[in-house]
Amino acid sequence: MSLLVVGSLAFDSIETPNGKVDDALGGSASFFSVVASFFTKPRLVGVVGQDFPPEHIQMFRAKGIDTSGLVTKEGKTFRWKGRYHQDMNSRDTLDVQLNVFGTFDPVLPKHFRDSRHVFLANSSPAIQAKVLDQVEKPEIVMADTMDLWINTEKKGLLELLPRLDGFLLNDSEALLLTGETNLVRAGHAVRKLGPKFVILKKGEHGAMLFSEAGVFVVPAYPTPHIVDPTGAGDSFAGGVLGSLAADSASSAADLKRAMAYGTVVASFTVEGFGLDRLGEITRKDLDARYQEYRKMLTF
Repeated sequence: MSLLVVGSLAFDSIETPNGKVDDALGGSASFFSVVASFFTKPRLVGVVGQDFPPEHIQMFRAKGIDTSGLVTKEGKTFRWKGRYHQDMNSRDTLDVQLNVFGTFDPVLPKHFRDSRHVFLANSSPAIQAKVLDQVEKPEIVMADTMDLWINTEKKGLLELLPRLDGFLLNDSEALLLTGETNLVRAGHAVRKLGPKFVILKKGEHGAMLFSEAGVFVVPAYPTPHIVDPTGAGDSFAGGVLGSLAADSASSAADLKRAMAYGTVVASFTVEGFGLDRLGEITRKDLDARYQEYRKMLTF
């Protein structure tokens, strides 16, 4: 089934305790679409500058990603530079250059407007709402956010939430949005704001799903050697919605399976810098680790 993603494409310069890389392809839409391509044929909407290499676009297309919505504008591509601490859970942002992404005003190609599954990657609630206005009859809409929008555009975010099927945010963002001090209470409180299900991302501690069926918790896959955590959250989202889109499903059991796939694919992402590991694995590798992960959770 059709799967639309609207978000950022970027050049990431990253330093971790295990090495460094300059100008690696990144951005929420990049990670999400590459992961989702293991399950279906994503439709990508984003903006890049004139410095964006053609080989990156060719890579997307080779994976079955429709780049009709990728616009090249005069100027430079979004750039981010960061350094991770020894624990890999915290990082310092050293430089951010929004460049052409700073004026991103997404307009969907006509043949994208019938998309049945939609992922609104992290951006302002106003932009996310504008994208949603252009989609005709979506079956599942998921969105991500960050503390910046909770602090600066909370009203717009609260207006968006009832229009969503799924809402992803990390643990600190859930506490910030709700004013709660307990994650379980925060998860339930976010769901009361409108979305049918809420996923709290907890990094190395896994994720929590809040839905009408109750609470479901998945641990992170035990990865022994983490190289770069960048993009893990967007990879997780790509696994979740990619799995749901592939089966055109949204039952409680489907959501649980999708959470497991999201967890597993994110475990591959962190084993290399940027998109490196995702470019090395196949669907067969993904399914093999998924089965291994299932066995870990069976007792």
